[in-house]
Amino acid sequence: MSHLDPLMLARIQFGFTISFHIVFPAITIGLGSYLAVLEGLWLLRKDAVYLDLYHFWSRAFAVNFAMGVVSGLVMSYQFGTNWSPFSAFAGGVTGPLLAYEVLTAFFLEAGFLGVMLFGWKKVGPGLHFFATLMVAAGTLVSMTWILASNSWMQTPQGYAVVNGRVEPTDWLAVIFNPSFPYRLVHMGLAAFLATALFVGATGAWHLLKHRDNPRVKTMFSMAMWMVLITAPIQILAGDQHGLNTLEYQPAKIAAMEGDWTSKPGEGEPLILFGLPDMTLEKTLYSLEIPHVGSLILTHSWDGQIKGLSEFPPQDRPDATIIFWTFRVMVGLGLLMLLLGLGGAWFRWRGSLYRQRLFLRFAVAMGPAGIIAILAGWMTTEIGRQPWVVYGVMRTADGVSEHSALSMSAALLAFVVLYCAVFGIGISYLLKLVGKGPDRGGPIEATHQTPARPLSAGPEIDPLGAGE
Repeated sequence: MSHLDPLMLARIQFGFTISFHIVFPAITIGLGSYLAVLEGLWLLRKDAVYLDLYHFWSRAFAVNFAMGVVSGLVMSYQFGTNWSPFSAFAGGVTGPLLAYEVLTAFFLEAGFLGVMLFGWKKVGPGLHFFATLMVAAGTLVSMTWILASNSWMQTPQGYAVVNGRVEPTDWLAVIFNPSFPYRLVHMGLAAFLATALFVGATGAWHLLKHRDNPRVKTMFSMAMWMVLITAPIQILAGDQHGLNTLEYQPAKIAAMEGDWTSKPGEGEPLILFGLPDMTLEKTLYSLEIPHVGSLILTHSWDGQIKGLSEFPPQDRPDATIIFWTFRVMVGLGLLMLLLGLGGAWFRWRGSLYRQRLFLRFAVAMGPAGIIAILAGWMTTEIGRQPWVVYGVMRTADGVSEHSALSMSAALLAFVVLYCAVFGIGISYLLKLVGKGPDRGGPIEATHQTPARPLSAGPEIDPLGAGE
């Protein structure tokens, strides 16, 4: 890594750690709401299948929550260690927003999590359901505050720079900045989709293993309904988010589209594939569909956008990366829509649980939601460059003064530790879901106070054997 400067190493380290972290809250957000739905259905219908599924997925929730907390602590420290000039400059806005997340969402989750996981024999059904609702609400509130902070960095408003530091002048404008509503909806739907795909893949895997009991069928059916409903809404939300980005961050859109120059009187083509070249300022070997880019970006046949060559070279994001991360996200989104429509078709034909090719497709799509989230996050954050606060502070001005050697050593340590610690955690989680839901969930076991954080889960067969 000797050829990388401290700025790039700091960016890589932050990107690496947050890529691990974002996975766990996304699944936690989706599972929290899923658990609330399951317990609500159990209370309403008195069907033990929903209770069994609740116990099964609450264990997965506990593992995800633990890994999310551990990985999230690292993110906070990096603001002080690697990005101290940024923290000094923008801490007047980002600091309180992150503090509000802790004071509201984290305390809400932590306060009711114990009741949710271990309170079945200690509180009544109504209070237990309330605890589950509060945990689910806490995950959503947490997402709201984090996205308010990050969205302000993308489209800052409601502030003034006084003596070289940002001071908020209108907190409502800070929180409800121009990109916040679009990014909140987009991320929330992404979390629900990622969870539905994970649950659906689990159900499909068990169906392929001929474990077609009511619990497995129910989880698979619910997941396919969620994908069918959420995928098209996400596509519409993504379109509106794109229009907002075009208005406030046009250089990002030009890089995502691989569009370098605008031709007066001609519509923008949709470039399906190509190789953007930042030096030649063109997209090589491009495969284009005329005018479709205009229809998507401007909702008109001949609409124009500002090409990347029209921005100063020092203000251009790296199109060679976000051109492809954007296409990965969109491509996976279309596959999710196909999965949802396929599920609806086979449900109508009465063969949802017997179509083995479709079940294999559902299993293969299990990680698609997480991959799409990571690709979307890379598109958003790399597309913001070279700004850490868009149009206000450059990333190069926000990094701490560390040597390349110390940054390389820290990055290497993170890679080794994260792969070891979270590799074990993810392996445990996969074995947990591979075991499958039990009949008559172990209510007696779940109320006991655990001796260690992950003891809320059952003993796992290393081979992941089913029932």
